Amino acid sequence: MNRWLLRSMTELTSRKFVSRLTGRLAKSPISRRWIPRFAALYRIPVEEAEKAIGEYASLNDFFTRRLKPGSRPVDETPDALVSPVDALITACGVIKDGLLLQIKGQDYTLEELLNGSPRIAQYRDGFFWVLYLSPTDYHRIHSPCSGTVVESEHIAGRVYPVNEFGLTSMRRVLSRNERLVTYIVHEEGEIAVVKVGALNVSSIQYVEPMPKKLERGQELAYFEFGSTVVLLTENGTFRPRSDLKIGDKVKMGDKLGLLAPKRDPG
Repeated sequence: MNRWLLRSMTELTSRKFVSRLTGRLAKSPISRRWIPRFAALYRIPVEEAEKAIGEYASLNDFFTRRLKPGSRPVDETPDALVSPVDALITACGVIKDGLLLQIKGQDYTLEELLNGSPRIAQYRDGFFWVLYLSPTDYHRIHSPCSGTVVESEHIAGRVYPVNEFGLTSMRRVLSRNERLVTYIVHEEGEIAVVKVGALNVSSIQYVEPMPKKLERGQELAYFEFGSTVVLLTENGTFRPRSDLKIGDKVKMGDKLGLLAPKRDPG
């Protein structure tokens, strides 16, 4: 199948109603019978799951599973910023005057990604991580630091795939797909956790009740099927780990770097 045809088919299937239908099927009791095959196909470590595989009521119930306590230790280094998810690092780097450069060959603007938020100026020269969750991964999203939720925004959009094909062949999918953005103020500044919907993701859900105060590693939200988190740090407030690079895998709770007091530009 040529790339043009595949792009055209992806455009047709990126409508929200397709994801709603898929989500409805994944939540139905009949989908329960697919769980063992799904787990085997994606080599999911079922021994980490909070419950035995036969106890999940649907495929969606299994997909959004919690893990046994202690399965994801959270780095305890003072001022650490940790990964909010199990994921593949598909891009990372310094934001340059509001541009997130070379995410699978495409540049993104903060203006698009954050939907024109008045908070954009705080991130124009910050740091970004693009963290892709495959079907194999644990799909709950946790707070990367301790802090206070000061704003949440839902941005309507499409549901293009956010895998290798979607990021390289479709136009700037991270800023065209549906997104939930959580802004968290911490002792050294602010971060933005951008949760990006994707093809066959029926929804992105916040935990209930939605916490106002967060501890590092505390559960924040979850994806129903695979997607991506874009993590942004405020200008001059973050020092990344030097040994992490594009293509590395991280687990929820792994240290991404250190938060630091905002540098005085003067």
